[in-house]
Amino acid sequence: MLDIAEVGHGDIARVGGKGARLGELSRIDGVDVPAGFCVTTDAFRRALAAAPSLTDQLDRLSRLTPDDRNSIRALSAEIRSSVETGGRAALAAPGELAEAITSRLDPGAAYAVRSSATAEDLPTASFAGQQDTYLNVVGRDAVLDHIRDCWASLFTERAVTYRLRRGIDHRRVAMAVVVQRMVAPDVSGVVFTADPVTSDRTITAVEACIGLGETIASGTANADSYAIRAGEVVDRTFATKPEAVRAGPGGGTVREEIPPEQRDLPALTDAQAVQLERLGRRIEEHFGGPQDIEWCLAGDTFLIVQSRPITTLFPVPDAGDDGNHVYVSVGHQQMMTDAMTPLGLSMWLLTTPAPMVHAGGRLFVDVTRRLASSATRDGLLDALGGSDPLIGDALRTVLDRDGFLPAPPESDEFPGGNDPPAAGAGTAEIEPDPAIAEKLIARHEDSLAEAKRRIAAASGPELFDVILEDLAELKRVMFDPQSHQAITAVLEATSWLNTHVDEQLGEKGATDTLTQSAPNNVTSEMGLALLDVADAIRPHPDAVAVLRDATGDDFLEELPRVPGGEAARDAIESYLDSYGMRCVGEIDITTPRWSERPSALVPVILGNIAGFEAGEAQWRFERGRSEAERKKRDVLDRLRALPGGEGEAVEAERMIDLLRTFLGYREYPKYSMVCRYFAYKQALLAEADRLVTAAVLPDREDVFFLTFDEFRDVVRTRHADHALIARRRAEFDDHRTLTPPRVLTSDGEAVAGSYRRADVPDGALAGLPVSTGTVEGRARVVLDMAQAELQEGDILVTAYTDPSWSPLFVSAAGLVTEVGGQMTHGAVIAREYGLPAVVGVEHATRAVPDGRRIRVDGTHGYVELLD
Repeated sequence: MLDIAEVGHGDIARVGGKGARLGELSRIDGVDVPAGFCVTTDAFRRALAAAPSLTDQLDRLSRLTPDDRNSIRALSAEIRSSVETGGRAALAAPGELAEAITSRLDPGAAYAVRSSATAEDLPTASFAGQQDTYLNVVGRDAVLDHIRDCWASLFTERAVTYRLRRGIDHRRVAMAVVVQRMVAPDVSGVVFTADPVTSDRTITAVEACIGLGETIASGTANADSYAIRAGEVVDRTFATKPEAVRAGPGGGTVREEIPPEQRDLPALTDAQAVQLERLGRRIEEHFGGPQDIEWCLAGDTFLIVQSRPITTLFPVPDAGDDGNHVYVSVGHQQMMTDAMTPLGLSMWLLTTPAPMVHAGGRLFVDVTRRLASSATRDGLLDALGGSDPLIGDALRTVLDRDGFLPAPPESDEFPGGNDPPAAGAGTAEIEPDPAIAEKLIARHEDSLAEAKRRIAAASGPELFDVILEDLAELKRVMFDPQSHQAITAVLEATSWLNTHVDEQLGEKGATDTLTQSAPNNVTSEMGLALLDVADAIRPHPDAVAVLRDATGDDFLEELPRVPGGEAARDAIESYLDSYGMRCVGEIDITTPRWSERPSALVPVILGNIAGFEAGEAQWRFERGRSEAERKKRDVLDRLRALPGGEGEAVEAERMIDLLRTFLGYREYPKYSMVCRYFAYKQALLAEADRLVTAAVLPDREDVFFLTFDEFRDVVRTRHADHALIARRRAEFDDHRTLTPPRVLTSDGEAVAGSYRRADVPDGALAGLPVSTGTVEGRARVVLDMAQAELQEGDILVTAYTDPSWSPLFVSAAGLVTEVGGQMTHGAVIAREYGLPAVVGVEHATRAVPDGRRIRVDGTHGYVELLD
């Protein structure tokens, strides 16, 4: 037994997370904690030692996954029964365990008996509500019974599932129990030292109810809400409170009706809410981060009964100063919102010429200065809002806040002293000559071949020097002026055509057809090429069976053992030779490529085999080209038929030719970059393997949790900081659970934008229309391309699509994504394949049930759920 006042952070292994934090709270000046003691994990282990068959049960439990719900339910019930049996034996056995506990109890007093697991209230995993707490426990035997119940609650189905999702070993977790003197409060509630909805760190959010806080925790009643900033209540909402939970006279809790005339009265005064803000900030300062705090008000005294870190807040980039900043997510522009490893982040920062910061494993651009300056503000809003309207609206929300943005610089000119580029500059500087596109592609190919040659010849510290030199060459090729002109011409031609064809002919989205089957589009060709792979495998049923039974990446070795398998393997390997450097989230160099994990392609190949006939790829390409040519003739003929339309038709033809000449090339710079990244990765992993052989590292993928410079130092010194790598791994696991905001402020606020549209039908989900047409079909919500099982006619619903998703577009009838813009890769390929598409649909993967019939309106930009 340990008194709460005796314990602190260093005692988690003995008193669990809750016990340790209560001990820390009791040491903070001005913070009152109800008196009590901890029944340590030593007592819990004594109970486990007396439990039959527990070792075998825990071994079986550790082999389950979070998806094994029925097995988890049955096995966790078995384990709880074993722990309860062991607990009874431990408390009844000689050794005075029960006496040691009950000797600390006052006869007739009431207690709260609270679980405190060693994996609880941690910075990255709160385990809130996963184990049991019992209030107003009266009597020696009742306290002992509830201690035993707390021990058993370590293995409730919800707690077991939570640990499995977090990768926490059940055998390494123990349970302590906190026994505290029961408080009979007038008011109870919670304090969040950061707004739990917006993540704004300057706001303290308080919720309060009459009596015990059980109704807040269980969600069975509304609570009064207060928002406090810097000692001032800035918002308040009072709920009707028909009843309160209070301590029962003989133990347990009871519900009492609140008199009608008191139900709408505030639970706290503003002064009390401000007092809670001050307490919350003091506790936050002690623990070093935003807190979720439970409190009780008894008379005039606030008692703190729990404080845990808020684990759902997105981190704030380090600005290096005290001023306000506004950050825009890079991932929402690059179609990669997943967390990146330290090596992945550092490689991207070495690649991009744009200054970026990172937080939560994601990259952001600081747009504060450009947003504050009248010279650059409109261009910024047009560019970002045109790409992603939700980003644009969120930035306008920040603009509307008086005093948040810094004053514009004295010289309110375009940064660098230059005027903004004139509209139409790209189309004026380049001709629609296919030879230019071919020359640009050849320049990438020649540069890539030289890079591979130099990388293959380097090793050790020299390899890192070669990669740095080649990154400079990559940037030179990617940002070549003529390359920039070609890509700009595509953007401007698209905008010109959409605007003029709509204005002159009343037709929206003509470019969606005009872009179909454009030449040299390496991304759309990648999807069609996988249809050819299916053609090569389809005649060989034994090879198809190998793919159907594949559970890992060794199926390529299995294929030659069956009739037709060698031809199937050759077709897949030929595809990987051309496109194996691609993968979902490919801007992170550490993400597994298709060549490293070919099983990711198996569901798509099987879908193509089942859904299409031989020759589908060629037929689709020719159909798209014919439709584009027919649309071009139609648009030009209709323009010429207008009064004075000949000049408009001449300019439209030039714009169409620019669009089709350079649209395919627009996809090429990123493809070239990804090819280089794969060459870098293969060479870097070879260095990692040498470190493993030399016993410097235990695992080659440890290098993913080092920056590029740190990795180079390890290769040079043959010494690694294993504690740093372990900490980075844990941080990465935490970052993967977070959802990055589109716009983030230095206050930590995730600023949400909205479409503010009146043309969306009731109940429909609004988004950005990027590929015209309307389609109805079965929604297939796909979070992992390797798990995709699309049938022809299905509508793909996913978080985001980068070029690696294009093979799935072949079978899909439509596309819905949570992230995207008019000219992002998914939108471009959806138009080329003729798929109606709506992107930027907030929470689409949660709002659209898998298998539900939906209607996608890619012309007006919304998704309807059908019966």
